[in-house]
Amino acid sequence: MDFTFPEELILLRETVKRYVDKELRPLEKGIEEAGKADPNVLRSLRLKAAKVGIYAHNLPTEIGGGGLNCLGQVVVAEELGRTTMPLSRSAGYLPALLAYCNPEQQSWFVDPLVSGEKFVTYAVTEPDAGSDVGSTKTRASKENDGWVLNGGKCFVSNVDIADWVIVVAVTDAQASINNRFTLFIVEKSNPGFHFIRNIRKIGWHGAEFCQFSLDDCHVSDDCIIGEVNVGFELIMLAINLTRIHLGGIYVGMGLELRDLAIGYAKQRKTFGKRLGDHQAIQFMLADIDCELEACRLLVYAAADAYDKGHSDMRIAASRAKLMGSEMAFRTADRVLQIFGAAGVSCDYPIERMFRDSRAFRIGEGTSEIQRTQIARHLLR
Repeated sequence: MDFTFPEELILLRETVKRYVDKELRPLEKGIEEAGKADPNVLRSLRLKAAKVGIYAHNLPTEIGGGGLNCLGQVVVAEELGRTTMPLSRSAGYLPALLAYCNPEQQSWFVDPLVSGEKFVTYAVTEPDAGSDVGSTKTRASKENDGWVLNGGKCFVSNVDIADWVIVVAVTDAQASINNRFTLFIVEKSNPGFHFIRNIRKIGWHGAEFCQFSLDDCHVSDDCIIGEVNVGFELIMLAINLTRIHLGGIYVGMGLELRDLAIGYAKQRKTFGKRLGDHQAIQFMLADIDCELEACRLLVYAAADAYDKGHSDMRIAASRAKLMGSEMAFRTADRVLQIFGAAGVSCDYPIERMFRDSRAFRIGEGTSEIQRTQIARHLLR
């Protein structure tokens, strides 16, 4: 595998870095202290990202996206991972499910999303259905003029600022899991959509976890993404790409943490010498560096497998998600230890990154789910 990046990708990385430094970093502390982000500010950031050409970079050019391949998306993700998760999303990694929208949905749904004018999130998780998607209880019943959805979702990010929610619902309860679900576009202004609450959590401040219900929520046939009963297949196709993208985000956080640790180890003095001159700190820095670079190559390899259509791409994505998320948490823990009391204070971003990184091991498939998939692949 050759990971020599073309000139245009190197320039794009620099563009993203400038965007992060100029537009996102100045907002980090304020959002963290407030515990939330102003929706108008997030919309402004989306429009700015679109203006500099980085918004919707992951979507095909045919629907208005940047058309980056998976490896290119990872390079962008590394720079975005250096800031907070809520702010990184404002730079435009849109749900990969949008690639499966039909031409009729382009003008009223996809176009305003790609431009940054509107925002969408997708809802899979329910109180009794997280990793076990087969236990989904939200139902969609066919009627002459469309479909009626009933059920509820929870732990869904950014419903509060979204214009639409892509909802996973059961349309054939008797079918196998592969043919049981359909994806529906639900406008938040729909009379059958009821926002219930934001759910407090330990990290990711500014990207709310939300709960909502669907009560006789009527949608038209035009609101189906893909085809009826193929929702599970589309979710699985999209989630592999998302997991690799997240691997890039985790590497980006690791790079930021490593830089902070090196800088602190060079300038902090203890017992008459630099903190970095103590062997215990040197060992931690070496472990941070080795794990980070190993994970970086693992994520690049997964992206390469995706781009080349390798048959084991799904397992490569699980490896990237598993190792990247656990590396980010271990790195945050080690760097917090290097900073000592300063690390647990709010004077530095370390404590925030420590909390944020803990959630990485849960979202988009827990570490245990990834290990299970990898082991089943090995034992098949």
